[in-house]
Amino acid sequence: MPDWLPPALIAAAILMAGLLLLAARRGRQGEDLARLAATLEAMAAAQDRAAARGEERLRDQERALAARLDAAAARTQETAGAIQQRLAVIDAARANLESLGGQVTSLAAVLGNKQARGALGEVQLRDLLADRLPPGGWRWQATLSNGTRPDALVLLPFPPGPIAVDSKFPLEAWAALQDAATPAARDLARRRVVADVRKHVADIAGKYLLDGETAEGALMFVPSEAVHAALHADFADLVAEAARRGVHIVGPSTLWAVLNTTRGLLRDARLQAEARRIRAEVEKLAEETARLERRVAALRGHHTAMAQDMREIETSAERIARRGEAIRALDIPDEPLKAAE
Repeated sequence: MPDWLPPALIAAAILMAGLLLLAARRGRQGEDLARLAATLEAMAAAQDRAAARGEERLRDQERALAARLDAAAARTQETAGAIQQRLAVIDAARANLESLGGQVTSLAAVLGNKQARGALGEVQLRDLLADRLPPGGWRWQATLSNGTRPDALVLLPFPPGPIAVDSKFPLEAWAALQDAATPAARDLARRRVVADVRKHVADIAGKYLLDGETAEGALMFVPSEAVHAALHADFADLVAEAARRGVHIVGPSTLWAVLNTTRGLLRDARLQAEARRIRAEVEKLAEETARLERRVAALRGHHTAMAQDMREIETSAERIARRGEAIRALDIPDEPLKAAE
C-alpha cells in the first residue's frame, strides 16, 4: 500500500462522513420543516378557532348589552310613566288644596256672617232630622200658639209631647274667647259667653216651653262638636243651669243619639196607636159577632117553629088522607039518590 493511500482513504472517509452527516442533517431539517409547517398549520387553525370564539363571545356580549339596554330603556319608560302619574296626582292634590282653600275662605265668610251661620246650622239640623226621623215625626218651623216658630218641632206624643229645637247658637262671644290674647280679654270674653248663652237659654225657655202644647224640655243645637265639647268642659255650670231651665244643649253627635232614641219612641207610639186601632176593630168585630149570634138564634127559632108547623101540617094531611080513604070505603047505594031526584 502506498504511503499516500491511508491519508487519502482517511480524507475520503472523512469526506464520506461529511457527506453522510450533511445528508442526515438535510433529512432532519426536512423533518423539522414538516413539523414546523404542521405546527404553523395547527397554530393557524387554533388562531382561527380562537378568532371564531372571540367573535362569538363578542356577539354574545353585544346581544347581552342590547338586552340590558332594552331593559334599562323599559325601566326608564316605566319610571317616566310613574313620575308622570305622580305628577298628575300632585297636580290634582294641588288643585284640591286650592279648592279647599277657597272653601275654607268661603266657610270663614259664612261663619263671619250671623245670618249665613244661622242658615248653616239650620241646614245641618234639617239634614239630621230628615236622616233619623220619619217624615211624619217632625215639622220644620211650625207656628206655636204664642206665635213663635222654633226651627224644628219633634212630634212626640204626650208624654212628653212635641220637643222644640233651636239652632241659633251665639258664636260671636265664643269667637272672641278663642281670639283673646290676654288673660283680661279672655275673662271678658268668658263673661260675654255666659251672658249670651244664658240670654239665649231664657229666650228658648220663654218661647218654646208651653204647658199642654210642647214638652217640658227643649233642645239648643250647637252645629259644632268642638264648641259643644268645650262648653261642657269649660262651662259645666252654665250647661247645668240651662238643663234646670229645661233647655238641653246638644251637638251633632248628641242630637243624632237623641233623634235615634226619639225614632224608637215614635216607633213604639206608632205601634201602640196601631195596637189601639186593632183593639177597637176587634171590639167592633166582637159586637158584630154577638149581633150575628142573636140573629142566628132568632133564625134558628123561626126554623124550629117552621119545622113544628110543617110537622103539624103533615099530621093534618095524614088525617085528611085517612078520612078520605074511610069515606071511599063506605058502601052507599045509588037508589035513594034516584028517588030523591
